[in-house]
Amino acid sequence: MAEEQPKTRFGIQRLFTRNTSFESPNAPQIFREQWKPKIKVDLNTKSSKLADDAYEVVIRVTVTAKLEEQTAFLAEVEQGCIATIVGFEEQQLEQMLGAYVPSLLFPYARETVDSMVVKGSFPPVMLAPVNFDALHKQRQEQQQAADSDSETAH
Repeated sequence: MAEEQPKTRFGIQRLFTRNTSFESPNAPQIFREQWKPKIKVDLNTKSSKLADDAYEVVIRVTVTAKLEEQTAFLAEVEQGCIATIVGFEEQQLEQMLGAYVPSLLFPYARETVDSMVVKGSFPPVMLAPVNFDALHKQRQEQQQAADSDSETAH
């Protein structure tokens, strides 16, 4: 008797760092300033289909630290993966690509940001965990609102 294939399947084929960038435009003078930075974190995710059951998912984390108007540092990481995703309904697939897989990638990006910042001679930046489910839901609601606005404009 042949073994049945599972109806759904998920796996990470490969993790990769697409891009890293670290800038400290005001070094070394910035090190003489009192360290009370304003930290801004920007986070973006994107995904694309590579083949029938293979998807690329990339998160971009950008951290900017400023002292008054001076940029102390800007650190950016694009962390990605190739994921195999088979047999999921469209809504589940969107959830996996927009929330589940980015939540798996975030710790890698967070560690890379922290490492770059420390190597730049700044105190560690320990980014807080991110609720990708909430972000994904918010993006969906914004998209639905934009879609309904464009429909009423016609």
